[in-house]
Amino acid sequence: MVIAILVILAYLLGSIPTAVWYGKTFHKIDVREHGSGNAGATNTLRVLGNKAGFIVLFIDLLKGFVATSLAYFSGFELGSQTYFNFQMALGVTAVLGHVWPIFAGFKGGKGIATLLGMAIALNYQIAIVCIVAFVSIVWLTKYISVGSMSAAILAAILSFFFYTDNIVANCFFCAIAIMVVYTHRANVKRLRAGNENKFAFKK
Repeated sequence: MVIAILVILAYLLGSIPTAVWYGKTFHKIDVREHGSGNAGATNTLRVLGNKAGFIVLFIDLLKGFVATSLAYFSGFELGSQTYFNFQMALGVTAVLGHVWPIFAGFKGGKGIATLLGMAIALNYQIAIVCIVAFVSIVWLTKYISVGSMSAAILAAILSFFFYTDNIVANCFFCAIAIMVVYTHRANVKRLRAGNENKFAFKK
């Protein structure tokens, strides 16, 4: 019963449509009707500006971190593989909630910020390396989509070095990389066509 409640809580946390609620509350705008149509931090920054974008980014990241950390209340032994695997399950549930939020008609964002929050809770070393890679790639290319996909793929590669004896973790990080690339399929098409939006701060 406790496990089921925690999974439901993780999904509900992930389902909080930060970008949608923030845009409607403070700007009377549904960000899904503007820009890329995505209910995430990047589109919020593009449509509503830097402050809104970073607020949404922080809250979405916090959703993933808190949802993953709910494993503490599971009763599993801290540090055990079962505990870690349950952390992953809760994190994925939160990301799915962000992508398909029950509070916003199941039309959410791509889950990158929530995924990052989950990664920080799971393994802060991998998270730090991926953050540095993401920032560097975005700085060089000006494409957030390229940075996001590259960071997810890098996390999958790093998992084989950090979790040499945990095939579940390896499969998990690889599945996440595949999911990130899949959710960015429209961005990939725009990149190939040469009309992907480049990142720029908006006042």
